[in-house]
Amino acid sequence: MISELLSVTVLVGILASGIRLATPYLYAAIGETFGQRSGVLNLGVEGQMLLGAFAAFYVVLKTGNLGLGVLASLLVGAMMGLAMAYVTVHLHAQQGISGIGFYLFGLGLSDLLFQKMLGTVETVKGFPKVHISLLSDIPGLGEIFFSQNILVYGAYALVPLAWFVLNKTTLGLKIRSVGENPAAADSLGVSVAGIRYFTIILGGTLSGLAGASLSIALLNVFQQNMTSGLGFIAVALVYFGGWRPWGVLGGALLFSMVNSLQLWIQVLGIPIPSDIAVMMPYVLTILVLVASVSRVRAPSALTKPFERDE
Repeated sequence: MISELLSVTVLVGILASGIRLATPYLYAAIGETFGQRSGVLNLGVEGQMLLGAFAAFYVVLKTGNLGLGVLASLLVGAMMGLAMAYVTVHLHAQQGISGIGFYLFGLGLSDLLFQKMLGTVETVKGFPKVHISLLSDIPGLGEIFFSQNILVYGAYALVPLAWFVLNKTTLGLKIRSVGENPAAADSLGVSVAGIRYFTIILGGTLSGLAGASLSIALLNVFQQNMTSGLGFIAVALVYFGGWRPWGVLGGALLFSMVNSLQLWIQVLGIPIPSDIAVMMPYVLTILVLVASVSRVRAPSALTKPFERDE
């Protein structure tokens, strides 16, 4: 059994599926990175993903249009982000508690919509693989890197784009300054509330897209609580990556490869209890959080509401 796991065919399969499975982690965690760099912790990522996943799936099921499905997920995620921004920025609610509230709202509403509008698990024809000319023909590497669907490519393209915005643009400087010292940023004319609204809405939009990547690109189904804690892992990845997009990418690949490995262990029938195999990514989450606490410094204003002095 172990020899099968180490065969070239299986190793290529593990790596290819690991690259693919990192997609929702990347969308959700990059969006959360923007929010946290501006000083806002959003624990409602999972709820946003669930509603985005349902919206995308339902629209594709009814129309057959994948583009409209993606648009629906973006709009739903943006609306959830706007609601989260209003509660945390305008009403100054405690971010952790309000985030859990939005998670439970997304979980409950997606479950209700599933029961009332679908009733049973159905499938759709999701995004097909896009084979990049010549590169996809490279043995092994072609299947791993260059034979994925468009949302996978988009997730990886988002990483350098996010790095550039955060580190090389005026907008990125404003986001970082608001997350470190909002009072100083405000004194220089930066709208702390405006920046935080922007980053939270952006994070919600990308979380909705993360959900769509599950329901119409990776699994092509929608079922109750289909994210199974993925949103919380995405939040953990922001800490693991030190609030840096490239660090988030490394963490996303680590988690997705472990997830891919446990799936292949079950497929090959390796005598490891399935419950233990399924636990592997979540145990890794706990270990990573413990290891990350002492080696990274969070944005100074993270979770701290800002009230402008008149």
